[in-house]
Amino acid sequence: MHSLDVEVLNTALAWLDAGRGVLLATVVRTWGSSPRPPGSMMALRDDGQVAGSVSGGCIEDDLIARRRAGELPAVTPALTRYGVSADEARRFGLPCGGTVEIVLEPLSAASALPELLAAVQRHELVRRRLDLASGRVALLPATDGDALHFDGAVLETVHGPRLRLIVIGAGQLSRCLAQMALMLDYAVTVCDPREEYREGWDTLPGATLTRTMPDDLVVEMRPDAHTAVVALTHDPKLDDLALMEALKTPAFYVGALGSRRNNDARRRRLLEFDLDEAQIARLHGPVGLNLGGRTPPEIALAIVAEMTAVRRGAALDGPLADWQGGRSCARVTPPG
Repeated sequence: MHSLDVEVLNTALAWLDAGRGVLLATVVRTWGSSPRPPGSMMALRDDGQVAGSVSGGCIEDDLIARRRAGELPAVTPALTRYGVSADEARRFGLPCGGTVEIVLEPLSAASALPELLAAVQRHELVRRRLDLASGRVALLPATDGDALHFDGAVLETVHGPRLRLIVIGAGQLSRCLAQMALMLDYAVTVCDPREEYREGWDTLPGATLTRTMPDDLVVEMRPDAHTAVVALTHDPKLDDLALMEALKTPAFYVGALGSRRNNDARRRRLLEFDLDEAQIARLHGPVGLNLGGRTPPEIALAIVAEMTAVRRGAALDGPLADWQGGRSCARVTPPG
């Protein structure tokens, strides 16, 4: 996903709506080692409260102190730099002489946060253009491949659709996976039409449970390049329905629980539907990296790790990718 921290922007907007002064700090350039990449954001309230981060903590502490001392910009944006000298690099936790440049933007009703967040909610890709001299903000359409751009006078950040995860099955493993995905800021939808799996999901805030048939749900949600679909029921009547629709979409990750043998059989079954070999080759099954896990939380971790690697473009041809542990997964979620 492009530079986006929904929680930071939502918090900043809530503070603004409550009449507080809010500063948005955005990492725009780094040299050497840096704890946070360009695009990282932090909202800083007038009393020093923060949401998000721009470093490992030391820069945040300095910005809080400067905010309380009235040393940060109050009207128009400004640029600040940390870690120019070796002493500063050590002080602010920037190893190897790293340097970080941060744009400090006082927020107001003209900052277009409601419009930006509404566009993200509609799964649109948006470019936010900030003119540092005037503080003016414009929201423009963006395309995949656009990235943060800063030339010293104008800052453009790209904000895209929130990551989504569709989980087929509402068993114990699904709950563990949903919890981890929520921590990674995925919007999580769990689909299971079976009445036996109704209980307990109201105690997991942030996850949506639906009783829609899996294929209907996938078609309805229209997975895009920011969506992952993972089938975990071990019931072909449910898993295959979701997979046959998900593999036709641009979803960045489609995975299925089960052993290598079971997934080979699944691929043969999917050929009987309206899918070609290239589409079926996109299926990650057995699902997850080989981390050696056997418990539901460990297997969920392996799935999230593979989803992250695929999304980030990391190589999956090493020993961790040779996942043979699908047989242990059969004990996690009983067949439907």
